[in-house]
Amino acid sequence: MPNLVRTVLGDIPANQLGVTYMHEHLIIDSPIVSRDFPHIHLPSEAEAIEEVNLCRRAGVQTLVDCMPTGSGRSALKLAAISKATGVNIVATAGLHTDRYYLPTDELETMDAEDLAQVFIKDIQVGMEGTEFKAGQLKVVTSGHVIKDRDKRLFEAVAIAHQITGAPIISHCEHGTGALEQIDLFNTLHIPVHKVTLSHTDKENDIGYHKEILASGINVEYDQSLRQSDQDAPPSALLMKAMIDAGFIDQIMLGTDGARRSLWNSLGGSPGLAWLYSGWSKKLIELGLTQGQLDKVFIDNPARTLTLDVQSSEKSRGH
Repeated sequence: MPNLVRTVLGDIPANQLGVTYMHEHLIIDSPIVSRDFPHIHLPSEAEAIEEVNLCRRAGVQTLVDCMPTGSGRSALKLAAISKATGVNIVATAGLHTDRYYLPTDELETMDAEDLAQVFIKDIQVGMEGTEFKAGQLKVVTSGHVIKDRDKRLFEAVAIAHQITGAPIISHCEHGTGALEQIDLFNTLHIPVHKVTLSHTDKENDIGYHKEILASGINVEYDQSLRQSDQDAPPSALLMKAMIDAGFIDQIMLGTDGARRSLWNSLGGSPGLAWLYSGWSKKLIELGLTQGQLDKVFIDNPARTLTLDVQSSEKSRGH
């Protein structure tokens, strides 16, 4: 049986993902976002199609959309974007930080077992009452202290991961809290090689990153678009140092490109496509090879996004 990745349009062999961005935001649309966070309000399917087509022309074949359950995600729009562009999209079940939810939201009040069932349905049945399924799970923390909300979410995701075999993406607020998350993953018996930590390059301390990667967990660096005008971008130097230290198999890239000011289709700069078309050039200038870039953009995502078949087999009896 081939290794499979679950996209919004169905399962595909992992070796067909091609160049993959691991942390994107193509649609963010909710009353909370439009009111409180207009700079990241991305409601337009048409504008997203235009931006994704620019990525496709640059050579990008797969985008992982990391807006999770109930936070402004749209299964219908993500599926339409994928159909219109031919770019694979992996969607996300899980929760974001509490700023994206009302305190009275059912997702904020149910226990871990019930929350897990919501995530399992997103992955096995379909999101938001559609046939379009999520392909990964998301957890978040907001710093070095693990709060009760975080523990509930981690417990729910641990249950959903065991049942579905879906990989896990993690939000590290301001790049912090990675080591605390690793401890919690280990406590919950979640294999860290199935987890990718996002935003960790907001903190570029070499020792911190070596300690993170020594655990065996994966990281996704996503600050490139915000450093596009720098000759020696901190995230590029960090990535080079971690590759030189022997951690290339655990490193991936994304844009975290939720800000409207970053999208070419909205008049912003440098555009989501620049991660592959421009950032790659900066990395080559630092001494990386094309083979190393292929590992980061193609091989590592293909391995990390694969569904765990053993867990998926268990789910049939669930």
